[in-house]
Amino acid sequence: MTHITVLRAHYHGNYTLMHVMLAGDTRAAGTGGPPGGAPMPNRIQVIPRVKRRTMRNGAPMKTPYGLKVIDSCLNCPVHTQRLFCDLSPAALANLDAISSSATYPRGAVLFVEGQEPRGVFIICNGRVKLTATAADGKSIIVRVAEAGEVVGLPGTISGQPYELSGEALEPIQANFVSRKDFLQFLREQGEAALKVAQMLCDIYHEMAQEVRYLGLSHSAAGKLARFLLDLQPIPSREPAGSFRATLTLTHEEIAGMIGCSRETVTRLFASFKRSGLLEVHGSSVVIKDKAGLEEILEV
Repeated sequence: MTHITVLRAHYHGNYTLMHVMLAGDTRAAGTGGPPGGAPMPNRIQVIPRVKRRTMRNGAPMKTPYGLKVIDSCLNCPVHTQRLFCDLSPAALANLDAISSSATYPRGAVLFVEGQEPRGVFIICNGRVKLTATAADGKSIIVRVAEAGEVVGLPGTISGQPYELSGEALEPIQANFVSRKDFLQFLREQGEAALKVAQMLCDIYHEMAQEVRYLGLSHSAAGKLARFLLDLQPIPSREPAGSFRATLTLTHEEIAGMIGCSRETVTRLFASFKRSGLLEVHGSSVVIKDKAGLEEILEV
């Protein structure tokens, strides 16, 4: 069986133009071909837009990677819960018209640090990690973008090369909008431009948070304590001095964010549990002793 990876998907009227890559072509999405100009084992597939989600007998098509595929921005059941997508019907219709939807496997590279900005990816499902890489190959996770966020935004707005690399942490569905179309959309839709401004502010605050992890904490324990204290509390009945938060990142991903090894993060979590500072229940973490974590910051 031939493995196919989506490189690009573009809407043309009533058709979707899919640019796919066959097994053996390791080219990242949107990058140049292999060294030496060798032929690319890829093909162009044209799919009628009105039929792209259904089988011939009308039964629903099996979705890639088990994702709950969102067929259209107009039919998205959760668009009102997402910052950028919570737009008026007219704006959503305009956004849907310029969007190209595709699914990507875990590890798929959406764009690479230093690449000229092609446009933005609006995440419909899944998560994307944004990383910065040093000359020696070491990388750090700057932030993790969730469903409903737009990645590739700073470079697309400024016209400067992408400052980070974007990689799927898990199978994702994303809508790609070219830079030209996205900028024109923002010029015509003031409400969308305001949401982009808010998202850029959020990115700024997250980058400032990353600086605190790396520069203001002198030990791995201090970095992890600061990371835990910065988690967003969720409603719960925890007593004063404690809170509950959702934690979907793995130890390896946390290590990438705070600049230490996965083994160190695992050891510190075990130590914090023994000290009664926190409890972990599946994807939830309960900070039992907020003051205790704050003391670690001062060491």
